[in-house]
Amino acid sequence: MVTFTLPDELRALARSNQKLIYHLLFRASSQALLKLAQDPRFVGARLGMVGVLHTWTRQLLYHPHVHYIVTGGGLTSDGRWLSSRKDFLVPVKALSSIFRAKFRDHLKKTDLFTAVDRQAWKKKWVVHSEPVGSGEAAFKYLAPYIFRVALSNNRLRQLHDGQVTFAYKEAATDQVQRCTLTAQEFIRRFLQHVLPNRFIKVRYYGLLSPGHRHLLHKARELLVPASGKLKSEDLKPSQPVVALRCPHCGGPLTLTGLLAPRGRPP
Repeated sequence: MVTFTLPDELRALARSNQKLIYHLLFRASSQALLKLAQDPRFVGARLGMVGVLHTWTRQLLYHPHVHYIVTGGGLTSDGRWLSSRKDFLVPVKALSSIFRAKFRDHLKKTDLFTAVDRQAWKKKWVVHSEPVGSGEAAFKYLAPYIFRVALSNNRLRQLHDGQVTFAYKEAATDQVQRCTLTAQEFIRRFLQHVLPNRFIKVRYYGLLSPGHRHLLHKARELLVPASGKLKSEDLKPSQPVVALRCPHCGGPLTLTGLLAPRGRPP
């Protein structure tokens, strides 16, 4: 899992121009990682990436960053699969520099570039990378960020005398702590994490992008050993299929057609 964080100097600008800055955050970070991974000194192939935007800390402070779950290897231009090292993907210092440069280049094309403190382009930008095995636990960690808001109701502890108290788990000690804010400050912190209308907070790149489905199919074929191919008898149900019935009248349910999706999924 690779995480790209927007520096402090850009956060006020991001809060006022969320749709644009979040889009550039996705674009610059994905391009930086895909580019560096193509270097033969590291992976030397095209990765697959799924990214999730996250804007809050455990105390609801504004902290925009993107988490990527990345494949442990990639597909070469000549159709071979190359695996990354077990506990290493790419050097984060080099990745940080490329990320900063690409974000700066994209922002230069907008009217907002002159509003950024020049110090932002001189400091090191935070990029974190860690191995997560099969990725199953990482997906479970990111899943709540997709459909939930910054604070769930079960974390609220008290509303008294204009003060709101909620619980959070401290990262350093893993202990549950309490934070008390005025109602006005609580509402301010909460609302700054409401995304722009129809903004897509989950995006796919590399082998996982919609335009590269054929490459993803090729990668799957290379990763499944010959002995792992399914046989026809494996597709037969181990138990007899029970007909579906209506929960109200008990009559059999019959498939009459499929409903086409009306809009883009989240």
